[in-house]
Amino acid sequence: MSAFRVLQIVPSISPVYGGPSQAVRDLSRALVRAGAEVTILTTNANGDTGRPGLDVPLNQSLAEENYTIRYFRCAPLGRYKFSWGLLGWLHNHVQEYDIAHIHALFSPVSTAAATVVRWRGLPYVMRPLGTLDPADLQKKRWLKYGYGTLLEKPNLAGAAAVHFTSALEASVSHRFGAKTHDWVIPLGVEIQREQSQAQREKTLRRLGIPTDKPLLLYLSRLAPKKGLDILLPALEQLAAEGVGFHFVLAGSNPQDVDYERRVWDRVAQSPLAPRTTRTGFVSGPEKAALLQTADVFVLPSYYENFGLAVAEAMAAGRPVVISKGVYIWPDIADSDTGWVCDLTANSLAHALRQALTCPKIRQRKGENARNYAIRHYNWDTIAEQTLGAYQDLLQVSSSQRSV
Repeated sequence: MSAFRVLQIVPSISPVYGGPSQAVRDLSRALVRAGAEVTILTTNANGDTGRPGLDVPLNQSLAEENYTIRYFRCAPLGRYKFSWGLLGWLHNHVQEYDIAHIHALFSPVSTAAATVVRWRGLPYVMRPLGTLDPADLQKKRWLKYGYGTLLEKPNLAGAAAVHFTSALEASVSHRFGAKTHDWVIPLGVEIQREQSQAQREKTLRRLGIPTDKPLLLYLSRLAPKKGLDILLPALEQLAAEGVGFHFVLAGSNPQDVDYERRVWDRVAQSPLAPRTTRTGFVSGPEKAALLQTADVFVLPSYYENFGLAVAEAMAAGRPVVISKGVYIWPDIADSDTGWVCDLTANSLAHALRQALTCPKIRQRKGENARNYAIRHYNWDTIAEQTLGAYQDLLQVSSSQRSV
């Protein structure tokens, strides 16, 4: 029996776009391990602020790990991604695949790709990446509502499924009046091998991170939605109370360097400066070392359809402190894997105070977190679930055509 042929379509998988785009690579890798055959269609876009495109071969089938990827020229480069080359190739090759999984709405290349596969009769799944959240729709509100009603509504209505990554994301998402068949399948994480203590200590020394106080780790993109305007006052409050901690601020935002600079300036001019280490963007062994060494992970986002960094911290055995804007918060509360707070500095300070001053509770919640992540956020588990859902969709589609 031939392998199930999956087409993943995403505007870009450049690292500059953060975790949601990178998750497409991880999902593809895991789907192949589960027995599928995967091709990623994407563009060479590499940021929305005048950066040059990715230096990659265009319109060529490239073997990358265990899947295939095909890049197309993005024109124009920038926020509004489009590619005639990608759409032309898709139109001509759509029948070579069993299903398409399209990531992101309100991106011209994704919108047009969904239209092409809908017209050509290929079953497809759409993953909104949080773009249907009411808070996200407030940005350029009237433009998005016009775009959504005219262009995304028929794509949503025609999709075999809409892929949400948390139950809360599905419940709050706007669908422009389209009736949809919804999946709730979380994103996954690769369970990392634990580094030796010597390796972790070497990384901390290189980054200038002390180890004589509990380490509080923020590791995510630096963006207004992430709740840093709540987090920094909460930490200042704890510092004034004499609570011991060292804050590691790991992340960057090449899409909005002005905001990143304002965050740095706020920290440097506050009482947090002597107890904060700013690492910038981290990845690979350096990122793993921070996750495996931190005592507590924090992410107080205003809205977050999943929170991939939270799942990564849990997989590393870290208890987490998150806001109710991170939509997996009910899972965190029910599984006793961290602390959940409201979107206020006082509520966050209360949760952090408990986390930083109770080492035995931290240890218990951290152990729970790793066990929960292994059971529920393991990419291999997610891939098996996704592949089964693909196959179920095709069976339903085949039955409907035969009636």
